[in-house]
Amino acid sequence: MDFLSEPSIWVYLFVFFGKIIEVTVSTVRLVLINRGERLKGSITAFFEVSLWLIVTGTVLVGFQEDIFRCFVFALAFAIGNYFGSWLEGKLAFGLCSINVIVSEQNKAEGLAKELRDNNFAVTVIEGEGKQGRREILILHLKRKRIPNAISIIKAKLKDAMITVNDVRIVNGGYIKK
Repeated sequence: MDFLSEPSIWVYLFVFFGKIIEVTVSTVRLVLINRGERLKGSITAFFEVSLWLIVTGTVLVGFQEDIFRCFVFALAFAIGNYFGSWLEGKLAFGLCSINVIVSEQNKAEGLAKELRDNNFAVTVIEGEGKQGRREILILHLKRKRIPNAISIIKAKLKDAMITVNDVRIVNGGYIKK
C-alpha cells in the first residue's frame, strides 16, 4: 500500500470515500446497539474499526507534508454522518409508537377500522382535551411502516394530531419482532 503514502488523487479519493463509508457504518452501528441489536452492532463494529485504522493511518502518514489530506478527511466525516443518518432512516430498524388524537368519535372509529384493515394493531381510548372529549388511537409498529400508517391517517383525517415515538421493547400484542 505504498501508493497511499505518496500525494496523489488516488490517496484523496481513498481517504474521502473510505471515511464516508466508515462513518456511515459507524452511524448504523450506533443505531443497532441503541435498538438492542448487540450482536449485529458488534459485527458492524469490526468492519468500522478496520476501515478507521486503514483510512486514519493513511491520513496520518505524511499529513504534515500534505495537509490537504486532513481537509478531505474532515469533509468526508461530515458527509459520512449525513449518509449514515439517511441510510438508517431507510433501514428503519426498530419499533415505534404512533398516537393519534381525534376530536370526533365517529371519525376515530372509521380511522381505526381503516388502519386495522391495513394490518395495523390499533387501541382506541377515550381522553379529555382542552376543548372537550377526544379519542386517542395508539399504534405500535415497525418503523418501516410509519410512512404507510401516517399516509392512511392523513388521508382519512387531515386535522388529527399525530405523534411518533421510538419504542425500545414491546412485549405481547400483534407485532412480530
